[in-house]
Amino acid sequence: MDNQTFDFGMVGLGVMGRNLLLNVADHGFKAIGFDKDPKKTSDFEAAASAGTTVKGVNTLEEMVAQLAMPRRIMILVPAGKPVDDVIESLLPLVSKGDIIIDGGNTYYTDTLRRYEYLQPKGIHFIGIGVSGGEEGARFGPSMMPGGDESAWQQLKPVLTSIAAKVNGEACVDYMGKGAAGHFVKMVHNGIEYAIMQLICETYDLLHRGGKFSNEELHELFSNWNDGELKSYLIEITAAIFKQMDPETGKHLVDSILDKAGSKGTGKWTSQIAMDLGVAIPTIDMAVTMRTISALKSDRLAAEKLHREMQIRLTNAASATSLSLDKKELAEDCRKALFAAIILSYVQGMSMLHTASKDLAMDIPLHNAVKVWRGGCIIRSTLLGTFYEAYQRNPAISNLLLDDAIAELVTQQIGSLRKAVSLAALNGFAAGGLMNALTYYDAFTTARLPLNLLQAQRDYFGAHTYERIDREGKFHTQWT
Repeated sequence: MDNQTFDFGMVGLGVMGRNLLLNVADHGFKAIGFDKDPKKTSDFEAAASAGTTVKGVNTLEEMVAQLAMPRRIMILVPAGKPVDDVIESLLPLVSKGDIIIDGGNTYYTDTLRRYEYLQPKGIHFIGIGVSGGEEGARFGPSMMPGGDESAWQQLKPVLTSIAAKVNGEACVDYMGKGAAGHFVKMVHNGIEYAIMQLICETYDLLHRGGKFSNEELHELFSNWNDGELKSYLIEITAAIFKQMDPETGKHLVDSILDKAGSKGTGKWTSQIAMDLGVAIPTIDMAVTMRTISALKSDRLAAEKLHREMQIRLTNAASATSLSLDKKELAEDCRKALFAAIILSYVQGMSMLHTASKDLAMDIPLHNAVKVWRGGCIIRSTLLGTFYEAYQRNPAISNLLLDDAIAELVTQQIGSLRKAVSLAALNGFAAGGLMNALTYYDAFTTARLPLNLLQAQRDYFGAHTYERIDREGKFHTQWT
């Protein structure tokens, strides 16, 4: 094949890189991929669909030499130093006007640093958040590109063709300046943490509390997925309850250890929200619950100790069975979960609103919810509702200030109160649901008790306070 005939290059042919590049080839673009491992390049070529043009090479020089100008090169290697190493290796080979794309889960300040490093060299840099896992990468991911807008325009034909589609609209669009793409993906992952935790807490109330069997849970979640809770995470949860374990012949979910790992993006979301002064308590709690889950041996010892003490002090073990009609419990849990999921999105979107201004990213928030409607892990019919809210008011600072969303949450909030009360009274750890409710109650309360906190700070540290009846800062010599 002649030199300089390929349309799109990929550095790193692991599962995600390979699948994305095969997706590019399926849409009529000539795709070339580099990996040091010859097995990965041959596997890539072998997996190509009939009639597509793909090539695997084992040196960067070969790949760069065969790309049409301006070159479009995507990097999919582990985040951190490996990305910097690839960029340094590419620099002697690329020319002004070429586009380098980082499609990994990169910390946003790293993206910003690379963007600023490459800009004076005349190389366009784009950070793209990619969601949907290996299946999404192969058949239609959700993609969140940010950075150089002129480079986005040049990438648009490729990215719109390979992205997931909802009502004929591609789930990819420009996310804003600098590191906006990776920032939006990070917040997406924070919302993902929150929703997964909320589903787990609801499962606990139903399974351990309401004695719902796995068969009943499969049916219940399948039904929920036919209604307003329709979403990818509810859909896969329903499927999980059906999966049998070939080794034991029992339901697989019951044989899985209750310790959750994480890749760190949820933690980043919490840390950065703290720095920005944004409240995202449901996401924070989801991160915290994963941390507590890791303390398995301590939790086993603590349960034994505290149960024995409870029995000794009260002559009764704490009840885990909820004395509630199963149908009533299921309906309360459905509404509670729906309200809490809405509140998780609300928190994530308020963080993007603040970051857009404070970090000068100019994120079009309607684009974020638009590209999340398909292909990604948090895709849900709710995103259409949020999209409409941003159409009505693109500058809205918090989605709870939108009439339609306020009405939607108000309809479910009684059930969220009930679920949280049940959990609290019966010893179920339901921090996600509890924090979603606290966020709602605090945000919709005109006067919080923090006037007293202002007084305390002034009392012990002369930090001053503001008044409700006149402007300025005040200090009192407290007795």
